[in-house]
Amino acid sequence: MLSRMKIAVVGAGHMGAALISGILRAKLVSPGRIAAARRSEAALAELRKRWGVKTFTDNAKAVAGADIVILAVKPQNAGVVVRGIAPVMKPSQLVISLMAGITTTSISGLLKTSCPVVRAMPNTPAQVDAGATAICAGAGADEKHLGLAEKIFGSVGTVVTVPENAMDAVTGLSGSGPVYIFMLIEAMIDGGVKMGIPRAMAAKLAAQTVFGSAKLVMESGKHPAILRDEVTTPGGTAINAIHELESKGLRSVLIDAIVTATRRSEELSRLLAG
Repeated sequence: MLSRMKIAVVGAGHMGAALISGILRAKLVSPGRIAAARRSEAALAELRKRWGVKTFTDNAKAVAGADIVILAVKPQNAGVVVRGIAPVMKPSQLVISLMAGITTTSISGLLKTSCPVVRAMPNTPAQVDAGATAICAGAGADEKHLGLAEKIFGSVGTVVTVPENAMDAVTGLSGSGPVYIFMLIEAMIDGGVKMGIPRAMAAKLAAQTVFGSAKLVMESGKHPAILRDEVTTPGGTAINAIHELESKGLRSVLIDAIVTATRRSEELSRLLAG
């Protein structure tokens, strides 16, 4: 059914473009069935050249006639963007929102149309088909609509379904999570350089170490603590490093970062309501 649908991506920036790329590589729809909208004509020209999709600088023109409307704009722009497309939206159109913190109830209220709404929180590794996306059903959305969203986001990584009251926490964990990992990799690189490893080599080793560790967690099915213990020998280098990390509060800092990002997501929803 998805192959016969038309998809409009409003806000075809990094994440929107990643979705377009994944959808087309997975051959979910043909390029002519995708409309991309954003303000930058130069960026739109690149999308046309690379993927052959239709492009618009007018959001309302992009969504007119689409079966699925993906809102990939910044949450601070939610009010302006959603009110702008509301006059042309039809109840039959599925709306999928990527806007952090913006509830499905708020979106439905702005649209003033009984469109089914699905909320999604992907992350930037979707650009390399390694994304982690959580989806939830909002007003008017059912299993069929969730299934469509799952196919779309499944083209760029892993998808899980959660209740909407968990979406702010998802934003703090996996939505913002790549930032924490990028900082970790950067610090590991600097540590390697400090100890005499050339920067390019340190970068390669650090990135591969993080990638391999994540893959081992996923494919082994073991708890990270068990995997940690398997490489922690008495009096060895790993246990000394763990002691240093624990003494500096790494675990608490990461937990606090997720809590802080979650609360910011909650704040964005209240800002729109205000």
